[in-house]
Amino acid sequence: MKFDIAVIGSGPGGYICADAAAKAGKSVVLFEERELGGTCLNRGCIPTKALIHAAEVYEEARSSAHLGISAKQVSFDVATMHERKKEVIAQLRGSIAKMIKADKVTVVEGHATITNKQEVTCNGEVYQAEDIVIAAGSVPNLVPIPGIDAPGVYTSDDLLEDNPPQLESIVIIGGGVIGMEIANIYATLGREVRVLEAAERILPTMDKEISQRVALLGKKNGISIEAGVSIHAIEGTPGNMSISYQDKKGAEKTLVAQGVLAATGRKAKLDGLFDDACTWKPEVNRGIVADEKGATSLEHLWVIGDAKACNIQLAHVASAQGRNVIAAICGEEPPVDMGTVPSCVYIKPGVASVGMTEAEAKEAGYEVRCGKRPTGSSGKCLIEDSPSGYAKIVTDAATGTILGAQLVFPRATDLIAELALAVQLKLTVKQLARVIHPHPTFCEIIGDIAGDLSN
Repeated sequence: MKFDIAVIGSGPGGYICADAAAKAGKSVVLFEERELGGTCLNRGCIPTKALIHAAEVYEEARSSAHLGISAKQVSFDVATMHERKKEVIAQLRGSIAKMIKADKVTVVEGHATITNKQEVTCNGEVYQAEDIVIAAGSVPNLVPIPGIDAPGVYTSDDLLEDNPPQLESIVIIGGGVIGMEIANIYATLGREVRVLEAAERILPTMDKEISQRVALLGKKNGISIEAGVSIHAIEGTPGNMSISYQDKKGAEKTLVAQGVLAATGRKAKLDGLFDDACTWKPEVNRGIVADEKGATSLEHLWVIGDAKACNIQLAHVASAQGRNVIAAICGEEPPVDMGTVPSCVYIKPGVASVGMTEAEAKEAGYEVRCGKRPTGSSGKCLIEDSPSGYAKIVTDAATGTILGAQLVFPRATDLIAELALAVQLKLTVKQLARVIHPHPTFCEIIGDIAGDLSN
C-alpha cells in the first residue's frame, strides 16, 4: 500500500500531524501499537489532571467550614476516581477517532517498524510512503540506581493505570513536574509523601523562586522534600520498601514506605523502531537528531515530539511540531512559532511560566524591570481562598517589552496564554495595560502589574 505520509505514533504530535497532513490533501497512514492519543491522553497529562481535580474537590469539600459550608463524613473512593478518569479518556479518545475518520486517515493498530527507505512494516504488511514522520513518544527513564527496577518501585504509568497499587506511604524519586504533581495528589488524599531530588532544588528547570514557593506549598500540604540527595539503593518488597541515600549535608539516611515512584524523567521510545537489517537509519543521540523543522539526516524522514533529541517534552510542543513538520514537507512556512513555549505544573494554586526569567534576562544583557503582585492583592484570590502565591512579569526596562512571566497563582495554566501571546508578539507593558481586564477575576492581576510597570 502506498501513501504520501506515514506517521508512527498517535500521541498529541502524531494525530495532529496526521490531521494537518490530511487537511493538506495528503494520503496518510497512522500507526499506533496501543491506544489512540498516546501517552499524554492515556497514561500522562489527562489522567493525572483528572485525578488532581478529584483530589482538589475532595480537599475543598473537607475544608470549607470557614466559608459557612459544613460537609460531614466526606470521603473519597480511589476506584471511582479512576472510573471517572477512564470516562474522560474514553470521550477524548473517541473525539480523536472521529476526527481521524473524517480526515480519511488510515489507522493501523500494531507495532510499526521502519524496514527500508520510505517503507514501514506492521502486522506483516508493507506500507510505502513518500515521507515518514516519527512521533513515537517516550517511556519512563529509570536512572541507574540499584533496585530501581524491583517490584514495589513504580513509574507514573503504573500509578495511572486503572487498578494502581493502594499505597498509604510513598517515596518519590524526582522532584520534577511529574513527581510534584503526583506528590500533591497523594498528599491531598492524606497519604504520607516524601520527595527526594538529586538537583539542588525541586523543579530545577523552572525559575528558582517558583521552586522555592512550590516547596513551601508542598510542605504545607504535608509533603516532605529533600533536594541535593544521592540515592544509594532501593530494597525490600511491595508494601515494605527501603531507600538509602545521602542528604545534601553528607549524612546517611534511610526511608521506609509502602511504595516508591521513580519519577526520573522520560526518554525517547526507539526500541524496535528500525528493523535490525535496515541500513536506512538516522543519527541518534538520546533521541533522533533533527533540525528545527524536524528533518533528520535522511531525506524524507522526520521526527517530532519526545522521540526527537534535545526536545522539550511537552504535549503542546509535540502538537505544534506536528503542524510545522507538515508545512515543511509541503514546502510552506511553519504556522507555529516554537520560540515561545509555556511550561505548567498542575498543583494548587497552579504554576506556569513563559519566556525569560529575571535571571535569564539579566544574563542576556537586558536592564530588567519586574512587576510582581501576591495573591493577597487579588480580590478573586481572597474570595476563593487561594494558597499563597504571586504573579510576576519580566520586562526590558529600556523599552517596556515583555520578556517573560512566572505565575504561582490560581488558574496559572490558563492565564499564561495571554502572557505567552505578549512575549511572542513582543508587546510592551503599556500595550498590555491598555487591555481592560474584567473585575473581579484572576486575570485582572496581569493588567494591574502591567499598569504598575507602565508608570
